[in-house]
Amino acid sequence: MQSEVQRNNLEIELNSVIVRPLLPGEKEHFKALLDKHHYLGYPAVIGQSIKYVALYKGYWLSLLIFSASALKCKARDEWIGWAACFQWQRLHLIANNSRFLTLPGCSKKNLSSRVLSLCARRISRDWQLLYGYPLLLLETFVDPSRFQGTCYRAAGWKELGLTRGYRKSNVCYVRHNHPKKILIKPLHRGARQILSGPLLCEIYQRKEIPQMRLNKKQRDSLFDHIAQLKEPRSFQGQRHRKNTLTAICFSAILCGARGYEAISDWAKNLSQTMRRRLRCRRDKGKYVVPSRSTIYRFLLAIDHDELDKILGKWVQSLHPDDSGIAIDGKTMRGTGDDKSEQVHVFGAATHEQGISLTQKKWTQKQMRSLVSNPC
Repeated sequence: MQSEVQRNNLEIELNSVIVRPLLPGEKEHFKALLDKHHYLGYPAVIGQSIKYVALYKGYWLSLLIFSASALKCKARDEWIGWAACFQWQRLHLIANNSRFLTLPGCSKKNLSSRVLSLCARRISRDWQLLYGYPLLLLETFVDPSRFQGTCYRAAGWKELGLTRGYRKSNVCYVRHNHPKKILIKPLHRGARQILSGPLLCEIYQRKEIPQMRLNKKQRDSLFDHIAQLKEPRSFQGQRHRKNTLTAICFSAILCGARGYEAISDWAKNLSQTMRRRLRCRRDKGKYVVPSRSTIYRFLLAIDHDELDKILGKWVQSLHPDDSGIAIDGKTMRGTGDDKSEQVHVFGAATHEQGISLTQKKWTQKQMRSLVSNPC
């Protein structure tokens, strides 16, 4: 690898600077340079990430890491305008520029903004090759006591304000009293509309089922509604409470799980924090989730119409300002013959957010009865 003395003698031409992903054999050198020259060192990267190197004639100029986005950022979330129920499903479409280092001896006017622009041009495509979906937005946090974020603004990034001065610890957020500047870079002309829209195109969906992120206020509201459900089981031999089973099933379905097997697999992957929030049973110091057979028997026993009404009310309570309701219906093909009537399916969804409130099956006989007796 090149020495600092060799880099000091470079006459850099910005048009000849290139950016490429880090190669497998370069990781140790990449890590050593960050530990030596970046004031935060090499980060403990969790989840999806991509590392870039900026080069000129084979010489390393800059090092960058893009990793998972922040779970919460008020200014960013308000700029996007997404609902809480969409946020945890779409955070994977945002990447955080967690490290950016220009190596000593590589100072050149506009070099940093040039490198950031080159990364923005290719990162969505590179991310899709690695993880199966593109990115829509980049974010970063700049410490104003050290930097002003000038190179980001020169590269087209937008400043949204300051963070509230909290950091994520193991189980909660801790105030550190050092707010940072928030800057974002949309990678798609319609990034805000896609992130906040009611439906997400298949190209932006993750292949695996995402986990639920439920805060205390949402959790308490959910359990208040679930408490109205009647217990369908006998009390003998119960190990998991009705409210917990219902909350797990509903949360898994919101995350995209279909069928009791998918719900069971989703529950097994829940963190201890989420298991505690869903009020799972505690056994030997750990929270345990219900088995697949328990979920199956519970879903067979519960009153589905009653559950549909109660959970529809809970979803609507999350968006009290969304008063308009859209209703649509379809006739199910292949559900009738000469002796039986076709089945019609009706659905109701909030007009602004597009959140499903309920679905109903009706036969032609029921439809005729409804039309003749509209009240």
